[in-house]
Amino acid sequence: MLSTTTIVVTGALIAGIAAQPAIARDQIRIVGSSTVYPFTTVVAEIFGRVTDFPTPVIESTGTGGGFALFCAGIGEKFPDFNNASRAIKASEVALCGRNGVTDIVEIKIGYDGIVLANSRESGPIDITRAQLWQALAREVPDASGQMTANPFTHWSEIHPSLPKVKIEVLGPPPTSGTRDAFVELVMEEGCAAFPAVMALKATNKNRFDVVCQSVREDGAYIEAGENDVLIIRKLQANRDAFGIFGFSFLDQNSDVIQGSSIESKPSTFDNIADGAYPVSRPLFLYAKKAHAGLIPGVEEFIRELTDDRTWGPEGYLADRGLISMPDAERERCRSEARLLVPNLL
Repeated sequence: MLSTTTIVVTGALIAGIAAQPAIARDQIRIVGSSTVYPFTTVVAEIFGRVTDFPTPVIESTGTGGGFALFCAGIGEKFPDFNNASRAIKASEVALCGRNGVTDIVEIKIGYDGIVLANSRESGPIDITRAQLWQALAREVPDASGQMTANPFTHWSEIHPSLPKVKIEVLGPPPTSGTRDAFVELVMEEGCAAFPAVMALKATNKNRFDVVCQSVREDGAYIEAGENDVLIIRKLQANRDAFGIFGFSFLDQNSDVIQGSSIESKPSTFDNIADGAYPVSRPLFLYAKKAHAGLIPGVEEFIRELTDDRTWGPEGYLADRGLISMPDAERERCRSEARLLVPNLL
């Protein structure tokens, strides 16, 4: 039989245990961009090996889909980080704010290029952003300057230097940050080469935006989801098709696919790093400051990511295609990230 004293002590222990805060989730959760996914996945794997924290769980949801999850609230039910291949939008900041997600830390992790790639069994091409817009826009100007449904079915109809094959481009969906960046850096820049389109800017800005930004939906552009690896497999299966994705996927699969030159600039690491390649963009990881005290390992994961052996010019992410930031910019971003400075304008 237990003594009275034993019962009292046992009750105190139980009360003490009950008073301890329960941790509902001990793994970091990251959602977001399929482009940034390979980079944070490598960091997560190494983080799980070199620390006592479990390996973070990462989901490739697309940048926009990731922000919808990230901005849904604070607490263990919601992601700690969002991978993003574009900067957060004002509408997403507002969504976060409505759900109590206020102290957001934007961590720029480096740079990337958006490439147009095809199978190595076909020839490489050199194409301009204006020609790409002509190939992929929903509407283009006809001979009289009137906007009409895109009539181009083959690349060679746009310019004789382009291949005499059907226009078939596999690319990201609207939820993707790569799609947003492609529209901004290629479609909007490309449409500016056409006087008939630019004339709309002064007379009907909304119409101008629609014409420049809208991607055709007649089968020439095929939304391939958030799985860039699937695009690469389809390019291997169809030598006439092209794919749109981040440079890192080209870099990691250069034995089977090749990048196109854009305006005579090959899509190489060096050209992206020095700004010569015209279709490059920054990549980001967004963090919730409130989760630093809630989910174990958040601050330590940021420290691993921002170590020079990770994201520096000779770091292991550079080996996987990430273009490192210049030293001064990298140091500033590291300082803000490690101090968890909310830095959205």
